[in-house]
Amino acid sequence: MHNVQNTLYVMTPQAYAHLDNATVRIDVEHEKKLQVPLHHIGGLVCFGNVMVSPALMHRLADEGKTLVLLDDAGRFRARLEGPVSGNILLRQAQHRAANDARITLELARACVGGKIRNSRSVLQRGAREADDNVEIERLTRFADNLAASLRAAARAQTLDELRGVEGEAGRGYFEALNLVVKPAFRASFQLNGRTRRPPLDRFNALLSFLYAMLMNDCRSALEAIGLDPQLGFLHAVRPGRAALALDLQEEFRAVLCDRLALTLINRGQIGEKDFDLREGGAVMLNDRGRRTVVSAWQERKQETLTHPLLDQKIPIALTPFTQARFLARTLRGEMESYLPFLAK
Repeated sequence: MHNVQNTLYVMTPQAYAHLDNATVRIDVEHEKKLQVPLHHIGGLVCFGNVMVSPALMHRLADEGKTLVLLDDAGRFRARLEGPVSGNILLRQAQHRAANDARITLELARACVGGKIRNSRSVLQRGAREADDNVEIERLTRFADNLAASLRAAARAQTLDELRGVEGEAGRGYFEALNLVVKPAFRASFQLNGRTRRPPLDRFNALLSFLYAMLMNDCRSALEAIGLDPQLGFLHAVRPGRAALALDLQEEFRAVLCDRLALTLINRGQIGEKDFDLREGGAVMLNDRGRRTVVSAWQERKQETLTHPLLDQKIPIALTPFTQARFLARTLRGEMESYLPFLAK
C-alpha cells in the first residue's frame, strides 16, 4: 500500500523554501518559521510569491517528490518533477482505450455516474440534517432530480449527450447546496451558480481552492500508478490540460471538497474575514483563510474510511491512488469495468 506522506503547503508571501541538510526549511524575512525532515513530505506546493532554492528543486526531483506552483487563488501555474516513471505498456493501453469510442464512453459514463451519485449523497445528508420541512422537501426533490440524471447518463449514447447530462445535473446540485448551508451563514455564503476564473462569491472561492488541491492529489496519484494524466476520457484533450486528472477528480469533488466546505462554513470556522474582494468583482481567500482551509484539508485526508470495494479501512488520502489503480487494471483488461468511488 502506498505510504501516506503529507504535502507541505507554503502560503506566506515572500517565504523562502530551501534545503538544510536533509530537511526543508522555510524562512520569512531571514527568520526560520518551519523545518521538516524531507522524508516526511510527499511534495511541496507553493502559493503565490514564494521562492524555492535550486538545491531544493534538484533534491525533490532526485527523490521523486513534486514541486507545484499555484497562484494566490490556487490556480495551477507549473509543476516540477523528476524523470517520468510511467509504465509504457500501461500508457499504450490507455491510448488504445482513448481511441476506442465505446470504451471512452463507458469510462466517461462511470466518471459522471460517480460524480452524480456522490453529489446526491451530499444533498440527502443535508435533507436528513435540515430542520425546516420546506427545505427538506426541496432538498429531497433536488436529490430525486439527480437520480433522474443518473438514469439519463446511463442511456447517453455519445460523449456530448453525456456531458450535457452532467452539466444539467451540476446546475441543479449547486443551486441546492445553498440549502445545505445553515441559515445563519447564508447571507455570507450564497452560491450564485458555479463561477470560476475568477470566483465571484465566497462559496465559489472556497470550492475553487479546495478543487485545486484535490486536482494536485489526483494528478500525483495517476503519475504514481504510471498513467498519463494528460489523456482523459470525459474531459476533452487540450495542450497543457491534465484531462485524466480532471476525470478522476469528478468522483471526489462532492464527498471530499464540497462536504469539507460545508463543514467549515456551518461550524463558523471560516467567515467573511477570510476573504478579500479584488478588482473586477473577484473574491479570493486571503492568507488567513488559506491557512484555515489547508489545515482542515490535511486533517481530513488523514481520517480513515472503509473503501466499498476493498472492504478495509484506508486513509482518505489514499482513495485517489486506489481509484487510479482500479483504472489501470480496467485499462489492462484485469477488471471488467471501472467502478468509481462511492461514499456511504
